[in-house]
Amino acid sequence: MPSQQLEVAGGSRLHFNNQTLRQIARLSTGGTRVRVVLTNTFGTVPLRIGAAQVALRDKGASIVAGTNRVLTFGGLAQPAIPPGALMVSDPVDMEVPDSADVVVDVYLPDNTAASRSSVTYHPASWQTNYVSAQGNHVGAVSLPVATTTAYRRSDGLPSASSFFLSRVEVVTRQPTGVLVAFGDSITDGTQSGLDQNRRWLNLLDARLTAAGIRMSVINGGIGGGRVLEDGVGPNGLARFDRDVLAQAGTTHVTIMLGINDIGNGGAKPNPSVAELIAGHRQLIDRAHARGLRVYGATLTAFEGAAYWTPEGEAKRQALNEWIRSSGAYDAVFDFAAATQDPTRPTRMRPEYDSGDHLHPSPAGYTAMSNSIDIELFRSPGR
Repeated sequence: MPSQQLEVAGGSRLHFNNQTLRQIARLSTGGTRVRVVLTNTFGTVPLRIGAAQVALRDKGASIVAGTNRVLTFGGLAQPAIPPGALMVSDPVDMEVPDSADVVVDVYLPDNTAASRSSVTYHPASWQTNYVSAQGNHVGAVSLPVATTTAYRRSDGLPSASSFFLSRVEVVTRQPTGVLVAFGDSITDGTQSGLDQNRRWLNLLDARLTAAGIRMSVINGGIGGGRVLEDGVGPNGLARFDRDVLAQAGTTHVTIMLGINDIGNGGAKPNPSVAELIAGHRQLIDRAHARGLRVYGATLTAFEGAAYWTPEGEAKRQALNEWIRSSGAYDAVFDFAAATQDPTRPTRMRPEYDSGDHLHPSPAGYTAMSNSIDIELFRSPGR
């Protein structure tokens, strides 16, 4: 793989032109059939797919020979995804083990920069993906890599982006619950490491597997996300149906959201605690209407972060008290209590603080995961 200098940006500043995009998806639960969902959610013109395949990853940008399967979409091998739309592949037979890395190859024949359309992408997915030299290299065992989706954020952290890939769905070998974790950068995995799969949700997945609890986990975190206002992406109320309720087989959802509403609000009166609570109630009611169990997570301490204020701290504590005591959630994950400094509860424990005073360190993510009562996931539904 050629070396590259990481560009400083808010996301991988890539466009594609007659190139193959090879992306990695970690599946918590394996199975016997797979389908892939591609997205042009934020596009303003159709996204033309020249070819697509799915395979098991070997290492780096290589796949396991013989595992690749050709993807079609409603029978079409070269679909065009309309603006704002998703496209679900036809299912393919494929043996996938638990905790496997699956490769999704997409050949993009057109120049995405020339289209002047917004590119649908996840700015910081914390997974390096690969972009080929020119041509259709879908299904190649060794991809001729021209570059990767890695970049260096403005805060100095190395990260990577993913493009046009919404999700990978699997037909499991036995009945399995599905947990969607809905949240912001702390669920997304900021400061957990690039290509490490050490987010609190990955660690929870490992605990569930070790306990014999059949539960697929889906990460619905987006860095910068808020309950009420658009940030890096649409606000939580706007994206909840797409990112939670539309996921196949969902039985449980966790919600950890609001710290960016509070932090970006600073000392201003809005958003108020009442408005944040109303937003949480909306999400809870919509999930309960679909028969889901909904678990709320308290917001972790953030004194010392760039957008901390005394007024914001008061809102965090008030919202956390409501999450803990209102009974609106079916259960509560008290991440704040698990990670706060007992001598100064407005801050995280030093060993749990990544250094930016907002995101946990790997040890902090471990403490969050370990604080969860996994018996809450033993029953597959409400």
